[in-house]
Amino acid sequence: MNTILKNIQNSEVLNLKEQIQCLEGQVVSKTIVQNPYVSMTLFAFDKDEEISMHESKGDALIQVLEGTAEITIDDTKYILEDGQSIVMPANHPHAVFGKEKFKMLLVVVFPA
Repeated sequence: MNTILKNIQNSEVLNLKEQIQCLEGQVVSKTIVQNPYVSMTLFAFDKDEEISMHESKGDALIQVLEGTAEITIDDTKYILEDGQSIVMPANHPHAVFGKEKFKMLLVVVFPA
């Protein structure tokens, strides 16, 4: 497996929430790793912005870095705040909504 980091500094102490900025009326993303086995992406959501219901072929871990998010998995809604995480299982419908401005790290692990 050839994991290539991009859009982020090597050998430097980083605060991930400072690596991406919220923009008015937008969902902003910054890919850190993308290969057939894993994807790591930083996201910044403005208040009331969302990624609508969809499914992924891999298990997806959300780590909230700042703010408050509403995560829907199947028909259940979860409220996550700074420092909290949740796994959205593969092949289950899920959505992400900004209850307020928030930032997250999304890690998706795909089956081999």
